[in-house]
Amino acid sequence: MTTQMPHVTSPVRTNDELGLEQTLRPKTLDEYVGQTHVKKNLSILIEAARKRHEPIEHLLFYGPPGLGKTTLAAIVAKSIGTNLRTTSGPALERAGDVSAILSNLKDGDVLFIDEIHRMNHAVEEILYPAMEDFVIDIMLGKGPSARSVRLALPRFTLIGATTRIGLLSSPLRDRFGATYHLGFYSEDEIVTILARSARILSIPLEPEGGERIAQSARKTPRVANRLLKRVRDFAQVNGHERITKAVAEKTLAMLAVDTLGLDETDRALLKVMIEQFQGGPVGVKALSAALAEEEDTIADVYEPFLMQIGFLTRTPRGRMVTKEACAHVNLPLPRSLIQSPLM
Repeated sequence: MTTQMPHVTSPVRTNDELGLEQTLRPKTLDEYVGQTHVKKNLSILIEAARKRHEPIEHLLFYGPPGLGKTTLAAIVAKSIGTNLRTTSGPALERAGDVSAILSNLKDGDVLFIDEIHRMNHAVEEILYPAMEDFVIDIMLGKGPSARSVRLALPRFTLIGATTRIGLLSSPLRDRFGATYHLGFYSEDEIVTILARSARILSIPLEPEGGERIAQSARKTPRVANRLLKRVRDFAQVNGHERITKAVAEKTLAMLAVDTLGLDETDRALLKVMIEQFQGGPVGVKALSAALAEEEDTIADVYEPFLMQIGFLTRTPRGRMVTKEACAHVNLPLPRSLIQSPLM
C-alpha cells in the first residue's frame, strides 16, 4: 500500500488544496449545488434576518468531511454582508483564545468554528454566555483575590461544523438555533459540480469524462475536484487535449480507484474484516491496530462512505461487512455470517 493512495479519495482537505478550494468554492446559494433542503431553510433564515435587521441565529452543520460545511458558512456571511472569522476547535486550546476572538468581533459578524467537537470543556464554557446573552465572563487575578468581570459582546452568529455531532455536549448543542445535516451527493449533482469546476479551471471536460470521474468521487465534491485535478495532470502529461471517458479511466486505474470510489485502503479495510475478523462484528480499536490507521480516521473518513454504499453495518457489538462487500473484493462470505439476519 502506498502512502499516496489514502489521500486520493480522502474527503479530508490537505493544506495544499486550500487555494484550489477557494477558487472553486460557490459564493451564493444559487451557485451551491446539492443539499437542497438545507439551502431552502438557510435562504428563509437569511431573508428573515435581513428584514428584521438582526444577526442570523447560531447554526450547526454536521456530516462527513468534504460536503460543503465551510462553504455554506462563507455563503451565509456573504449573504448578510458581514465578515467571516474562521477558526477550529483544536486551535482554541485555552479560554483566553476564544475570549480574544469574541472580543474582537464586530456587530453582525459570523464566527465559524470548524471541528467544533474538538474544543475542550473550558473553552466551551466561555461560549455558553456568549451564545445566549452576548457576554463573556473574564477572571482577573488568581486565588482569593480573583474576581469576575462581565464584558458585553456585539451580536454575532456562531456557525459550528462537525463530523461527529455525537461528541458535542448537550449544553452546547442546545444553544444552536438551527442544526442541519449535510448528506452525500447524488452522482448527477457531482457531474454538475465537475462541469462547473472544469469551466472555472479552463479544463476541456467531455460529459462522459465527467460522468466517469463522478462514479469514483465517493459522492463528495472535495474528492471529485481532487480527482478532476489528477485527471487533468494525466491528460496534459500524455498529450490529451480533452478529458474523455478513456482518459479518466486510465487515470483512475493508475490511482487504483475503482468505479465505486474505493481505493487500496478501503479494500484493505474490508479484506481485514473478512479474513482476520470473519466479517465482524469488530471494534474500531481492533481495526485501527490491524490497519495501522488512527481510530478517528477509520470512523470519520472510511466508515461513512462504506456504510452509505452498503458495504458496512454497525451493530451494538461492532462493525460488520455485508455480502456486497465480500463480492466487491472477491472474497467468500465468512461462514459465521451466512446465517446472520443482517445478511
